[in-house]
Amino acid sequence: MKVAVLGAGAIGAYVGAALHRAGADVHLVARGPHLAAMRRDGVRVLSPRGDFTARAHATDDPGEIGPVDFVFLGLKAHSYAACGPLIEPLLHDSTAVVAAQNGIPWWYFHRHDGPYDGLRVESVDPHGAVSAVLAPERAVGCVVYAATELEGPGVVRHLEGTRFSVGEPDRSVSTRCLDFSEAMRAGGLKCPVEPALRNDIWLKLLGNISFNPISALARATMRQMCLHGGTRQVIETMMRETLAVAEVLGCEVGVSIERRLAGAEKVGDHRTSTLQDLERGKPLELDVLLAAVVELAEITGVDVPTLRTVHAISGLLALRSAA
Repeated sequence: MKVAVLGAGAIGAYVGAALHRAGADVHLVARGPHLAAMRRDGVRVLSPRGDFTARAHATDDPGEIGPVDFVFLGLKAHSYAACGPLIEPLLHDSTAVVAAQNGIPWWYFHRHDGPYDGLRVESVDPHGAVSAVLAPERAVGCVVYAATELEGPGVVRHLEGTRFSVGEPDRSVSTRCLDFSEAMRAGGLKCPVEPALRNDIWLKLLGNISFNPISALARATMRQMCLHGGTRQVIETMMRETLAVAEVLGCEVGVSIERRLAGAEKVGDHRTSTLQDLERGKPLELDVLLAAVVELAEITGVDVPTLRTVHAISGLLALRSAA
């Protein structure tokens, strides 16, 4: 199996290192000091499950790699529309793109069936710009339940979780999903093939849609948000509104809001990825997390006043952050 990791940051390099350890032909696409360190020393993974080093090929030129069986997409969702020159050299007729993104993916209604089949979510696929680069037919959905961070160039700190759920948009259990799952499991990761992957998407989104923008607005950690009464109430309301949209679209999360909040509180003083991006002056990944659900609420006729309010305020923050 030949795999290219496009965007070999904290999650991408972690997955690439695991697949390399399993014997896959892995190629990591990155840039800057992180690329230089991986070329020199490989990917060093520091984990409570055991440290290891993977010396996979690393480059900033996908043309060196050529077509692969799988592209593991570790880029932020707002980078997808512009990634054409990077991904095109990696594709052959049957290359699958495993997109490890948070929020609502661009392929969400591809082969969805029902009244919304084929609908384009403008917030995540504006004017079809993402679908033009990443054909929905290539997409394998992936919901990440692992937490990692780059401790330094070439060094990935694995904090918790090893689950990467994958699934086809049409809910089939495909050969390509099974092959990718087997390789991931051989590398020491959990990778269940989930026909109802959209349920997983909403389960993770339940936390991302609330904690991520609020953490950026309040400059607060998970624990601080859960312990502050007023903020906790806002987050609960956002979660209820999100569940209402999911239910209209036929998805069941299967976890109560109380349990989701309890789990978040146990994480402790962890800064969300959105807060980390804000602190580093990077673009905020809020379109797929928040704007998309507000758009889906409009389409389905669900009333989401709190989501709309937080979306409006965090949208200004995102504009100022990008300036």
